Amino acid sequence: MPKSIIVEGKTTSEAISIGLKKLNVSKDKVNIKIIEEHEKRSFFSILSPRIVKVELTLKEEEKNIKSFKEKETSIKIDENELNASKVRIDAFLNEFIKNFNDLEYKTNIDLENGFLKIDINGTDSKTLIGYRGEVLNSLQVILNSIANKDAKNKVRIVLNISNYREKREKSLEELADKISKTVYKTGKSITLEPMMAYERKIIHNRLQSSDKVKTYSIGEEPYRKVVIEKK
Repeated sequence: MPKSIIVEGKTTSEAISIGLKKLNVSKDKVNIKIIEEHEKRSFFSILSPRIVKVELTLKEEEKNIKSFKEKETSIKIDENELNASKVRIDAFLNEFIKNFNDLEYKTNIDLENGFLKIDINGTDSKTLIGYRGEVLNSLQVILNSIANKDAKNKVRIVLNISNYREKREKSLEELADKISKTVYKTGKSITLEPMMAYERKIIHNRLQSSDKVKTYSIGEEPYRKVVIEKK
């Protein structure tokens, strides 16, 4: 695929659209430069068509976000370090959960494919999950710091509370299906609310094989959003 192309159109938008189709990429993947904008004269034409030339250059390709499990299986971690991290996390969680006197929680920590898989289940999991997983994700950051205290190699963890991640994945897939139908029907693109990287990846994966819509991300973290657009 060429890294840069020059295309013509009657308007800037038309030229850009033509270029994106030739490169087979979304608008956020290219840098756009208008290099010529003039009227193309014709001896036999009273109304001279306006011609716009633009140059589209592919941005440096972002590294694909690999799945959590794929990344972890490629990292060699000393089992003693994993066990030490497991002990620290277990001790922290036991003390942490004591603060919820009226609630009952059970924790389970397993070593799986070179990382620590932490599951918490309780009578009122919403308290630890928070709005759309905000508390869960913050707790995971804390546990990650604890796991890596005094560790020579990076210890990876994944926290799940009452199967929230599986439920969230299902709801995001359903959302992707619903929004894609609306976009295809109306022809208007829809920008979703800011999401974490793993959540955006769920949307992208769900619609990547669609022949009706396409997806791409815009903005900067932590406010990066997914855009669903008709093909």
